Amino acid sequence: MRLNAADEVFATRLKTLVPEDVLRTPEARYAQDPRGRRAGQIGALALPRDVHQVSTLVKAAAEARVPVLPYGGGTGLVGGQVAWDGPAPLVISLERMSAIRGVYPTENVLVAEAGAVLDDIQAAAEAVDRLFPLSLASEGSCRIGGNLATNAGGVNVLRYGNTRDLCLGLEAVLPNGEIWNGLTRLRKDNTGYDLRNLLVGSEGTLGIITAAAVKLSPVPAGQGTAMIVVSSAAAALELLALARSIVGDGVSAFELIHRQGLEFLTEVLPDVRQPFAEPPEWCVLIELGLGAGLDPGQMLEQLFEQAVAQDLALDGVISQSQAQRQELWTVREHIPEANRLIGSIASHDISVPISLIPEFVAEAGKRIAANGQFRINAFGHAGDGNLHYNIFPPKGQSRDAFKPMAADLTRIVHDLVHEMDGSISAEHGIGRLKAKDLERYGDPTKLAAMRAIKTALDPAGIMNPGAVMRV
Repeated sequence: MRLNAADEVFATRLKTLVPEDVLRTPEARYAQDPRGRRAGQIGALALPRDVHQVSTLVKAAAEARVPVLPYGGGTGLVGGQVAWDGPAPLVISLERMSAIRGVYPTENVLVAEAGAVLDDIQAAAEAVDRLFPLSLASEGSCRIGGNLATNAGGVNVLRYGNTRDLCLGLEAVLPNGEIWNGLTRLRKDNTGYDLRNLLVGSEGTLGIITAAAVKLSPVPAGQGTAMIVVSSAAAALELLALARSIVGDGVSAFELIHRQGLEFLTEVLPDVRQPFAEPPEWCVLIELGLGAGLDPGQMLEQLFEQAVAQDLALDGVISQSQAQRQELWTVREHIPEANRLIGSIASHDISVPISLIPEFVAEAGKRIAANGQFRINAFGHAGDGNLHYNIFPPKGQSRDAFKPMAADLTRIVHDLVHEMDGSISAEHGIGRLKAKDLERYGDPTKLAAMRAIKTALDPAGIMNPGAVMRV
């Protein structure tokens, strides 16, 4: 079905339906891709204050067959929030719907509107001595609605799960403008199809999330962090197994770091203090969160001693204070920024079965090397099988000269991921950037079911067209 642009006639119609301050002059920042790949387009821009205004806007768009693009914090990395082609959309930003509607410490539940910044949700949980464990590099600007729409991951998935696992209920506006009041705080609600899990991860293609009830957790009584040099990627996984045998579910994060990432920090962010004089080939950042009566520092010392005895660990640093703990995390958190400053030819957010990580790293390196002398930075959340596998030009050369090779390099990586029964998108989503890849690697039966669901809920195809599945 043909869609129409959000033109002046449509904008004039909206002015009769919502308060004057809801509609804004379109700004370029709402059409910018964080990685600067392609600029998007905007026909009309709306900043509603409540779910009823969102409903009114979507109903009008459905009647006029105007595409709707939900907008959260704009931090997505796969183009889900940027309309690169098609008729200019109505962009609905949830930024003014940012209230924390309620915090229920005894239930370990918090209810927030979709525009609430992740950092503010974390602070609201901390104020009642609780933890909202979703932790991302963009937490100072990303918003919970976008986190849910993309099923964001982060460093604590190993212990607490993806954003999907942290969600109890949703309030959302469906493609026909109707409001779904599913904002339950219940942990057991076995009443038919789970619309919550259908909307989480749908990237705005099935509706607009306007509020969410999310799970909180107790704050660990003690936290300990260490950076441990391991003999290989395989040794890192053995170290994780050893850590779990010692502390069980107390392992909150387990990040794999390659020498190339540390060398990038030295090259472009020299002020970031690194714990080792010489960058090791492989190291891991491990964090423990333990209950009262348990000493995380002592546990980490025990882990390190046993790892050395088993020839898994070669060196290590255990934080002795909160400041030292933050220094170690600063190293990990600045690797993506160093990557950005160096400039990758091709970046990949992939996952493979955890036991296959060493094999993937070795085989992918061989296949890439057969096409040229590239620098590879493979790092990420090894505890859940998620690697950020990024390919860079040789030192001193610009990525621009290698742009013609980018698609072929991505195909090499994704083909190997597919061979290993992995995923071409571990935590960033599909967006527009990976829609073709989803068609290539996705299971045909699943894709057919997805299109059937999309058609049933959004027959006019107005919700974020081109994202996840191509029009």
